[in-house]
Amino acid sequence: MLEKIPSVVGAALSGLKAGVEKTAFHASFPDIPASLALRSSAFVDGAAMPARFTADGEGVSPPLAWSGLPEGSASVVLLVEDAGSPTPQPLVHLIAWNFPPDQGGLGEGDASDPAPDKNLPLGQNSFLRTGWLPPDPPSGHGPHAYVFQVYALRQPLDLAEKPGRGALLTAMNGLVLAKGILTGTYARP
Repeated sequence: MLEKIPSVVGAALSGLKAGVEKTAFHASFPDIPASLALRSSAFVDGAAMPARFTADGEGVSPPLAWSGLPEGSASVVLLVEDAGSPTPQPLVHLIAWNFPPDQGGLGEGDASDPAPDKNLPLGQNSFLRTGWLPPDPPSGHGPHAYVFQVYALRQPLDLAEKPGRGALLTAMNGLVLAKGILTGTYARP
């Protein structure tokens, strides 16, 4: 959808970015230990994500693996935000919660079109859809930082179907034991 914005408009907005400091990792849970490891076999932390995971490719969600959950972890939450979006707050690309602590990750495409047997609870992204919102930065806007965040919780969340970011963060308050982060970048040429 944003690929239709002229690159001159993207360039004019290049100084306007939500900012990494506004992601939940930094703004909502600043004092939680960042002791979880979050990785992807598709890209390394701080590097460009392959186009196949974006609106310029197949748009599937990338594979992710997490580890290092502390004792007492009862569930895991995954939140992906675009800190480079030209908006006051980061755009939400994925909300998924209540992973069992022994799951350890997601395969490629699992959050794009989850199979019914995966029983993956998904919230609303910023486009009010469930599942993975493929990165789609405006042309000329420069690189966007897609902040993949994983949280270990002391109990599963009891959320309404398809919650948004606000409802998720409110429900997580006081339950987060540890967190982890992985950042992938993407810029439309």
